[in-house]
Amino acid sequence: MENLLSPITFGELKLDNRIVLPPMQMGLADEEGEVTEKLIDHYGQYSSDVGLIIVEHSFVLPEGKYSSGQLGIDRNSLIPGLEVLAEEAKEGGAAAIIQLNHAGLKGRGAEFNLLDFDYEGSLTKYSKKEIDRIVEAFVEASGRAMKAGFQGVEIHGAHGFLLSQFISPITNDRNDDYGGSFEDRIRLPLRVVKEVGNKIEEGILSYRLGATDLDPRGLTVEESKRLAKKLDALDLDLFDVSGGLCGSSPDELENEQGFFVSQARKIGKVVSCPVVGVGGVTDPVYANEIVKNSDVDLVAAGRAQLDDPNWAAGAVTELG
Repeated sequence: MENLLSPITFGELKLDNRIVLPPMQMGLADEEGEVTEKLIDHYGQYSSDVGLIIVEHSFVLPEGKYSSGQLGIDRNSLIPGLEVLAEEAKEGGAAAIIQLNHAGLKGRGAEFNLLDFDYEGSLTKYSKKEIDRIVEAFVEASGRAMKAGFQGVEIHGAHGFLLSQFISPITNDRNDDYGGSFEDRIRLPLRVVKEVGNKIEEGILSYRLGATDLDPRGLTVEESKRLAKKLDALDLDLFDVSGGLCGSSPDELENEQGFFVSQARKIGKVVSCPVVGVGGVTDPVYANEIVKNSDVDLVAAGRAQLDDPNWAAGAVTELG
């Protein structure tokens, strides 16, 4: 029976265990998105104990930057710093991929309630030519990631950022090939995944799926299952299941450990590749049980590892 400490292989990658450090923005890059010593030190402290590190979301275009201190991957001059970061993240034996993101209407720190759709701006501002440019930016960023020594990339399709905005009927007010019907709303993420996959070839390709908006007007898990099947058909290697417009820590779920595990379980039943469960996981015994029960294949413990960088080492000792 598989458990949290069992090795797992997907794509060309073999992990020593199934503990994941999920992508959490630390705000430790400099104002231009350059890697800093503080950022390198942060990831280095996890590399000996977790199976997989997913480095925090990095902006693929300047206008897709979310906030100050966010890591960048939008230009070649950033590659030397990213090389050092990738090397440090892998130093202790962990695998390391990096998350690619465009903030969309949340760019440059714009604050609004996506579920209320109460903000200035609209997805219609992105022309088809601009959409082509965004897709190409993801592709070019993935090439930089591989050149820097990361073992793959994760496409951010959750938490109300650009791809999540396109998928949700709440935020997608377009009436062209990229909006309206479900098939049109998912066109952009499918394009990004397909073209990035073609670029990185043998590299790991993960997708962070915002599986639900937690709003009756928004994206449902049933729709996300349909999207997941289409993504899976593009030879995806990993699904990292979280929230959509509701974000990563919705108030109505935050007191429940593993609050996105049920969604991950449902996605896992319709795809062929491994699925990461996440959502306020703090107890290694709980994490072990959801792997043993085949609810998920890997478990991400984010805040628990921020609070205690030795959480994974403690889990290995406790469960070993």
